[in-house]
Amino acid sequence: MSRFIRRRPVISLLLMLLLALLGWVWHERVALWAFPDIISAYTAKEYCSCRYVMGNDVEYCHSYVKQWLPASGFTDDPAGKRVMVSGMGRSNSAVWMGERQGCRLEP
Repeated sequence: MSRFIRRRPVISLLLMLLLALLGWVWHERVALWAFPDIISAYTAKEYCSCRYVMGNDVEYCHSYVKQWLPASGFTDDPAGKRVMVSGMGRSNSAVWMGERQGCRLEP
């Protein structure tokens, strides 16, 4: 093995980095698995709060919740004050509960 390292130091370094990356991914697997759900939940909740709690216009709220990873589906129901967002294969919705409660994610 030490002969391989001496003969191919760049490949050896890349293999060690790959092993370290795989170890980190395994260690953080629960958080990484939850990440796709966070994108749509954050967008739905923050848009609902921006639009129905703060009373901002549609264009402003869309720019307010814009993220690096875009949502694939977005539905705003002004009559029911409900927002549904899909992104990265997950969907979440938020609804306006009232003046004192604001918006809440739906289970």
